[in-house]
Amino acid sequence: MKIKAVNTILYCKRWQETVGFYREGLKLRVLSSTDWFVEFKLNESARLSVADEARTSIKSGDGRGVTVSLQVADLDELRSELVQAGFEPTPIKLVWGSRAIYMQDPEGNRLEFWEGRAKA
Repeated sequence: MKIKAVNTILYCKRWQETVGFYREGLKLRVLSSTDWFVEFKLNESARLSVADEARTSIKSGDGRGVTVSLQVADLDELRSELVQAGFEPTPIKLVWGSRAIYMQDPEGNRLEFWEGRAKA
């Protein structure tokens, strides 16, 4: 199997608020958008999408059992930007040999931002 791209889809009850969180709050670039589905670009081969559960057959997990883990180039800079934007990420923690911060989106999905190399 040769995977060319990855898209994680989050099904949400609080769809509009969650879309705003990723679009305006985290300033992710929108690749495509309908009145119930928005696809954001994370990088050249990774996407994160938000779907309105009221318009799908798949329901929200209410933030249970999901962590969106994103490796970033500069964790200190990102944390500072998040705080300036009004978010409350955790203090930086050492996790599996990497530095990480955590926060939740409006749907309750856990976001992990990390830098460094995780130990194999």
